Amino acid sequence: MQHRLLIAVLALPLLLVSAMAAEKPNVVLIFIDDMGYGDVGFNGATIPKTPNIDTISKDGMRFSDFYVGCAVCTGSRTALMTGTHYRRLSMAAVNFPNSSKGLHPDEVTIADMLKEVGYKTACIGKWHLGHLPPCLPTYQGFDYYYGIPYSNDMWIDPANKLSKNILLREDLTLEDLKAGHKKRNWVPLMEGEEVIEYPADQNTLTKRYTEKAIEFITANKDNSFFVYLPHTMVHLPLAVSKAFEGRHDKIIHSAIEEVDWSVGEIAKTLTKLGIDKKTLFIFTSDNGAAVGSSLPLRARKGSVYDGGIREPTFMWWPGRIPSDTVCREVTASIDILPTLAGLCGGKLPEKKIDGKDIWSLMSGKKDAKSPHDTYCLMHGPGTVRSGKWKYYPWKEKKGGKRDTKKGPVSEHPVQLYDTVADIGETTNVAEKNPEVVTMLQKAWDAHVKELSANTRPSAAMIRPKNASSSQRPGGQKKKPAKKK
Repeated sequence: MQHRLLIAVLALPLLLVSAMAAEKPNVVLIFIDDMGYGDVGFNGATIPKTPNIDTISKDGMRFSDFYVGCAVCTGSRTALMTGTHYRRLSMAAVNFPNSSKGLHPDEVTIADMLKEVGYKTACIGKWHLGHLPPCLPTYQGFDYYYGIPYSNDMWIDPANKLSKNILLREDLTLEDLKAGHKKRNWVPLMEGEEVIEYPADQNTLTKRYTEKAIEFITANKDNSFFVYLPHTMVHLPLAVSKAFEGRHDKIIHSAIEEVDWSVGEIAKTLTKLGIDKKTLFIFTSDNGAAVGSSLPLRARKGSVYDGGIREPTFMWWPGRIPSDTVCREVTASIDILPTLAGLCGGKLPEKKIDGKDIWSLMSGKKDAKSPHDTYCLMHGPGTVRSGKWKYYPWKEKKGGKRDTKKGPVSEHPVQLYDTVADIGETTNVAEKNPEVVTMLQKAWDAHVKELSANTRPSAAMIRPKNASSSQRPGGQKKKPAKKK
C-alpha cells in the first residue's frame, strides 16, 4: 500500500506537467503598424512612455533579434499569417486598393489552422492581404473581422460591398460612392465583408479596436480563442482619440502611448477574467519606424538593414514563459505559425513553409539555439542573418531616406556586419572575414534558387462587373459647402 502511494506521489508532478503540456492556450497576437525598435521603453525610449508594454514584457520574454518577413506592410503580414516568405506565395510587398491579387485562400493561415482545432478566431484591425473576395479575413479562417482592409493613407475601392446601415461621414452620400468617389487618406471601416463606415474615423480606431477585442475575448472566455489585433497606428496619417490629444508636441508619441494603453487594456482583461495563465500574448510590429525611432538600429521602414526588419517584440504567458528574460537568438515572424501548431494541437500545412518551432526558446530551455542557421530575406536587394552576422550581397550606397547612416561608405562589393559588436551596422567587416562572406553568399544563392523554383500563386480578387475604377485618385475637388 505504501509502495503504491509513493508511486502515485512521485507520478503526480509528471501528470501535472503532462496536463499543462496538453492545455491549449488562447492566443492574442498584437501587430503594430510602423512601430520602430526604439519606440518602446524596454529598447530605450524615454519619449514616448510605454509603461504597459514595459511592465508586461518584463513579466515575460523580450526578443532582441526578432525579424519580420518584409520591410513593408503586405509582405510582412503574409509571412506572419502563413509562416511562409511572401515571395514564395507570389505576394506583393505592398497591396493597394487597385491591386488585383491577394493571399490565396488555399494557403493555410494561423486562423485556418486554429479554427480547425476548435478555436474561435477574430481579426480586428488592418488586414492588407486582399480587400475583396476571396482574400478577405472571412475567407482566411477568421470567424469575425472588424477593421480597415489596407493602410490608412489609401482610398476606397468602389467594388467593396456597402452595408445597408453604412455610416457616411464628411457630408458624403451613397450617390457619391456609387459614382466612384475616392480620396487619399479616406479609407473604409469594414465588419465581416461589408463597409460599415466611410470614411473611417481614424481618431477612434485604436480605441474601437481595443473595445472590439475585449468584447470578443470576454464572449469567448470559456472557449479557446485566437485574437489577431493588427493596429492601424502608428502608420501615417497619425491620429489619436480625445484622451490622448495634445500629450506631446509630436503626435507620433501620443499615438504610441495610445497603442500602449491598448496593450494594457487587453492584458488587464485577460487577468480580470482569470485567463491570463491560459493565454499566450505576443506583441511585435510589421516593420521599422516610418515616423518614430528605429534606433539604435540602422535605417527605417522599407530597408533590409536592421532598422527596417528587426522589431520590438515580447511574449507573455504566466507560468509557461519565464519572466524577466531576454532571448538573443535569431527568431522571426514566420516562426509563429509552426510554434502555435505545436502548442495548440494544430496541423502544419502540407505545402512547404519557411518558419520553425521556437518553443524551446520561448520556454527558456537551457542552451536552446535559433532554428535558423541562416535567415534569408528576399526583399529589396536582400539580406542574410546568421548568428551575430548580417550580410548584404550588394554594395553599400550613400544617402537615401531609408538609410540613416552618416559618415564614410565602404567601397567593398558586399557588406558584412557584426550585429553584437556593432548593433548600428556602421562598420563593414566583409574584407576582414572572407570565409564568412563566402559561406553566407552560398546560403543566399541557395535560398534564391530554391524559393524562385518553388513559388505558389496568389489569388485573383473578384470584382463586380459594374464596379467603378479602383485606380489611385488624382487631385479631387473639394465638395462645395452645403447651403444653410
